[in-house]
Amino acid sequence: MAISPRKLRSDLYSYSYQSDANTPLVISVVASLIERTMARNERIANNCGGALSRTKVFDCHEAPDMTIQSYLERIFRYTKAGPSVYVVAYVYIDRFRQANPGFRISPWNVHRLLITTMMVASKYVEDMNYRNSYFARVGGLRTKELNKMEVELLFMMGFKLHVNVSVFESYCSHLEREVSIGGGYHIERTIRCAEKFNSTQNQAQRLYNHIARIML
Repeated sequence: MAISPRKLRSDLYSYSYQSDANTPLVISVVASLIERTMARNERIANNCGGALSRTKVFDCHEAPDMTIQSYLERIFRYTKAGPSVYVVAYVYIDRFRQANPGFRISPWNVHRLLITTMMVASKYVEDMNYRNSYFARVGGLRTKELNKMEVELLFMMGFKLHVNVSVFESYCSHLEREVSIGGGYHIERTIRCAEKFNSTQNQAQRLYNHIARIML
């Protein structure tokens, strides 16, 4: 689906909170940004000849078999969080990364980071909210786990939760640039498709070489 900056801006500022409202466009943009960050981290790790550094914060033993897009859509389906909540959650993720330079978003921590920041952002933005236990069920976690991650997030961010109008506007503009013509949103998707194609081609070539050696 093509998303224009104007369409995204309209969705951010005139979103309908009705029960049958469409999925906010910002979900696709935020998902793409986070996927790009993860892909960049993986490329850096591969170039350095090692795996991604594992951190204890938000880390799980096995990466969930769910895309970021699907996970954010699940959060929306059960919480109906408006577009502004996703923007504020992205602000929190950015602040958390800046306050903790050693932290790297990876498949092992991204889902837990998302549900935690979304819950905290919802508490900041929305007038009425679900309990932590409900967010935990939505995120596929135990309440005790989510409570602990919320406390860790707040302390590691230095409790810097306030997002003023100018900061919110700047992040909205950043998201708009991601969906502008020729912007990174489209480029990154093209890169990922090319990487998957090259990976498939390399696997096929290795299989062909293996068969050829056997026949010889």
